[in-house]
Amino acid sequence: MSNDLSRRKFIKTLMAGVSMGPVVINYQRNNTGGIPTRPLGSTGEHVSILGYGGWDTAVPEERDSIYMIHEAIDAGVTFFDNAWEYNNGRSEEVVGKALAQNGYRKKVFLMTKVCARDYEGAKKHIADSLRRLKTDYVDLMQFHSIQYEGDPERIFDPEKGGMKAVLEAKKEGKLRYIGFSGHMFPEMHLQMIDMFKWDTVQLPLNIMDAHHNSFQKKVLPILNERKIGPLGMKSLAGQNARISRELNVPVQLCRKYSLSLPVSTVICGMQNLEELRSDLKVARDFKPLDEEQINELLDTSLEPSRDGHIEQYKNPQSGFGCSYHSRVLREEKE
Repeated sequence: MSNDLSRRKFIKTLMAGVSMGPVVINYQRNNTGGIPTRPLGSTGEHVSILGYGGWDTAVPEERDSIYMIHEAIDAGVTFFDNAWEYNNGRSEEVVGKALAQNGYRKKVFLMTKVCARDYEGAKKHIADSLRRLKTDYVDLMQFHSIQYEGDPERIFDPEKGGMKAVLEAKKEGKLRYIGFSGHMFPEMHLQMIDMFKWDTVQLPLNIMDAHHNSFQKKVLPILNERKIGPLGMKSLAGQNARISRELNVPVQLCRKYSLSLPVSTVICGMQNLEELRSDLKVARDFKPLDEEQINELLDTSLEPSRDGHIEQYKNPQSGFGCSYHSRVLREEKE
């Protein structure tokens, strides 16, 4: 197949996912703040198309972070991301303090991630997260950063695996839905997808990923086919907006590209009020990019994507991933 034909087929598939799939019926459905919402897979839930990234909730001044969280919720952001290990637990603690005020907990769909792959570790992480978040339950619990050799087997070990702890917690009402995240190997995502009926899967989606080791091409269609809620991340290729800096593509356009994919939400890291308000405007005014705009972005990103240097988190030597699980694996080897 020629490159031109491959490109046309790719864009046709992408645009079909936006304009003809189940997303379109609801993507303009607004909540009280005016941010569009989309269905979360087959759960029956609807979440804001803009997701609030958990890592950046631990900004230097706690009161500033809480102010930003409240402003985001008041503006219509409902989906909140986090993880047990983010900033050594401080991210969860700050979000917990923010949501404990003035009934904000009831206004959001709260997600966090367990880092352990084993039963005892996962059980502890769930308890820690609920305590830090000051809540009796989270709406979604995901296994964090699935990318290490043997991860699926560890999680699904019938006696010692972390899934046993998560299923117990769900039965006890401590969580409602189950998913996983990862940003290195599309093939491992596909392996995990075949092992369980997941509610959500989190994956990197941006104009670089469209060309290199692509989750968008290999994983996203499967998620939509199976009605699993896709949670987009890395729309700027990580911290410091690498795509925008190195390719001179505006942040807002990068966000719009990822939002133009058939995803439930795009999780965005927002480090200050300026970034929050910029992303709120993108979400509030969002309309899918057209074929010409997508073509231009794909042309811009084609050559820089070839060596994968911008998407460093896809490189096994980069050190990106779950620091807790990395430490566990090192200790096992020693």
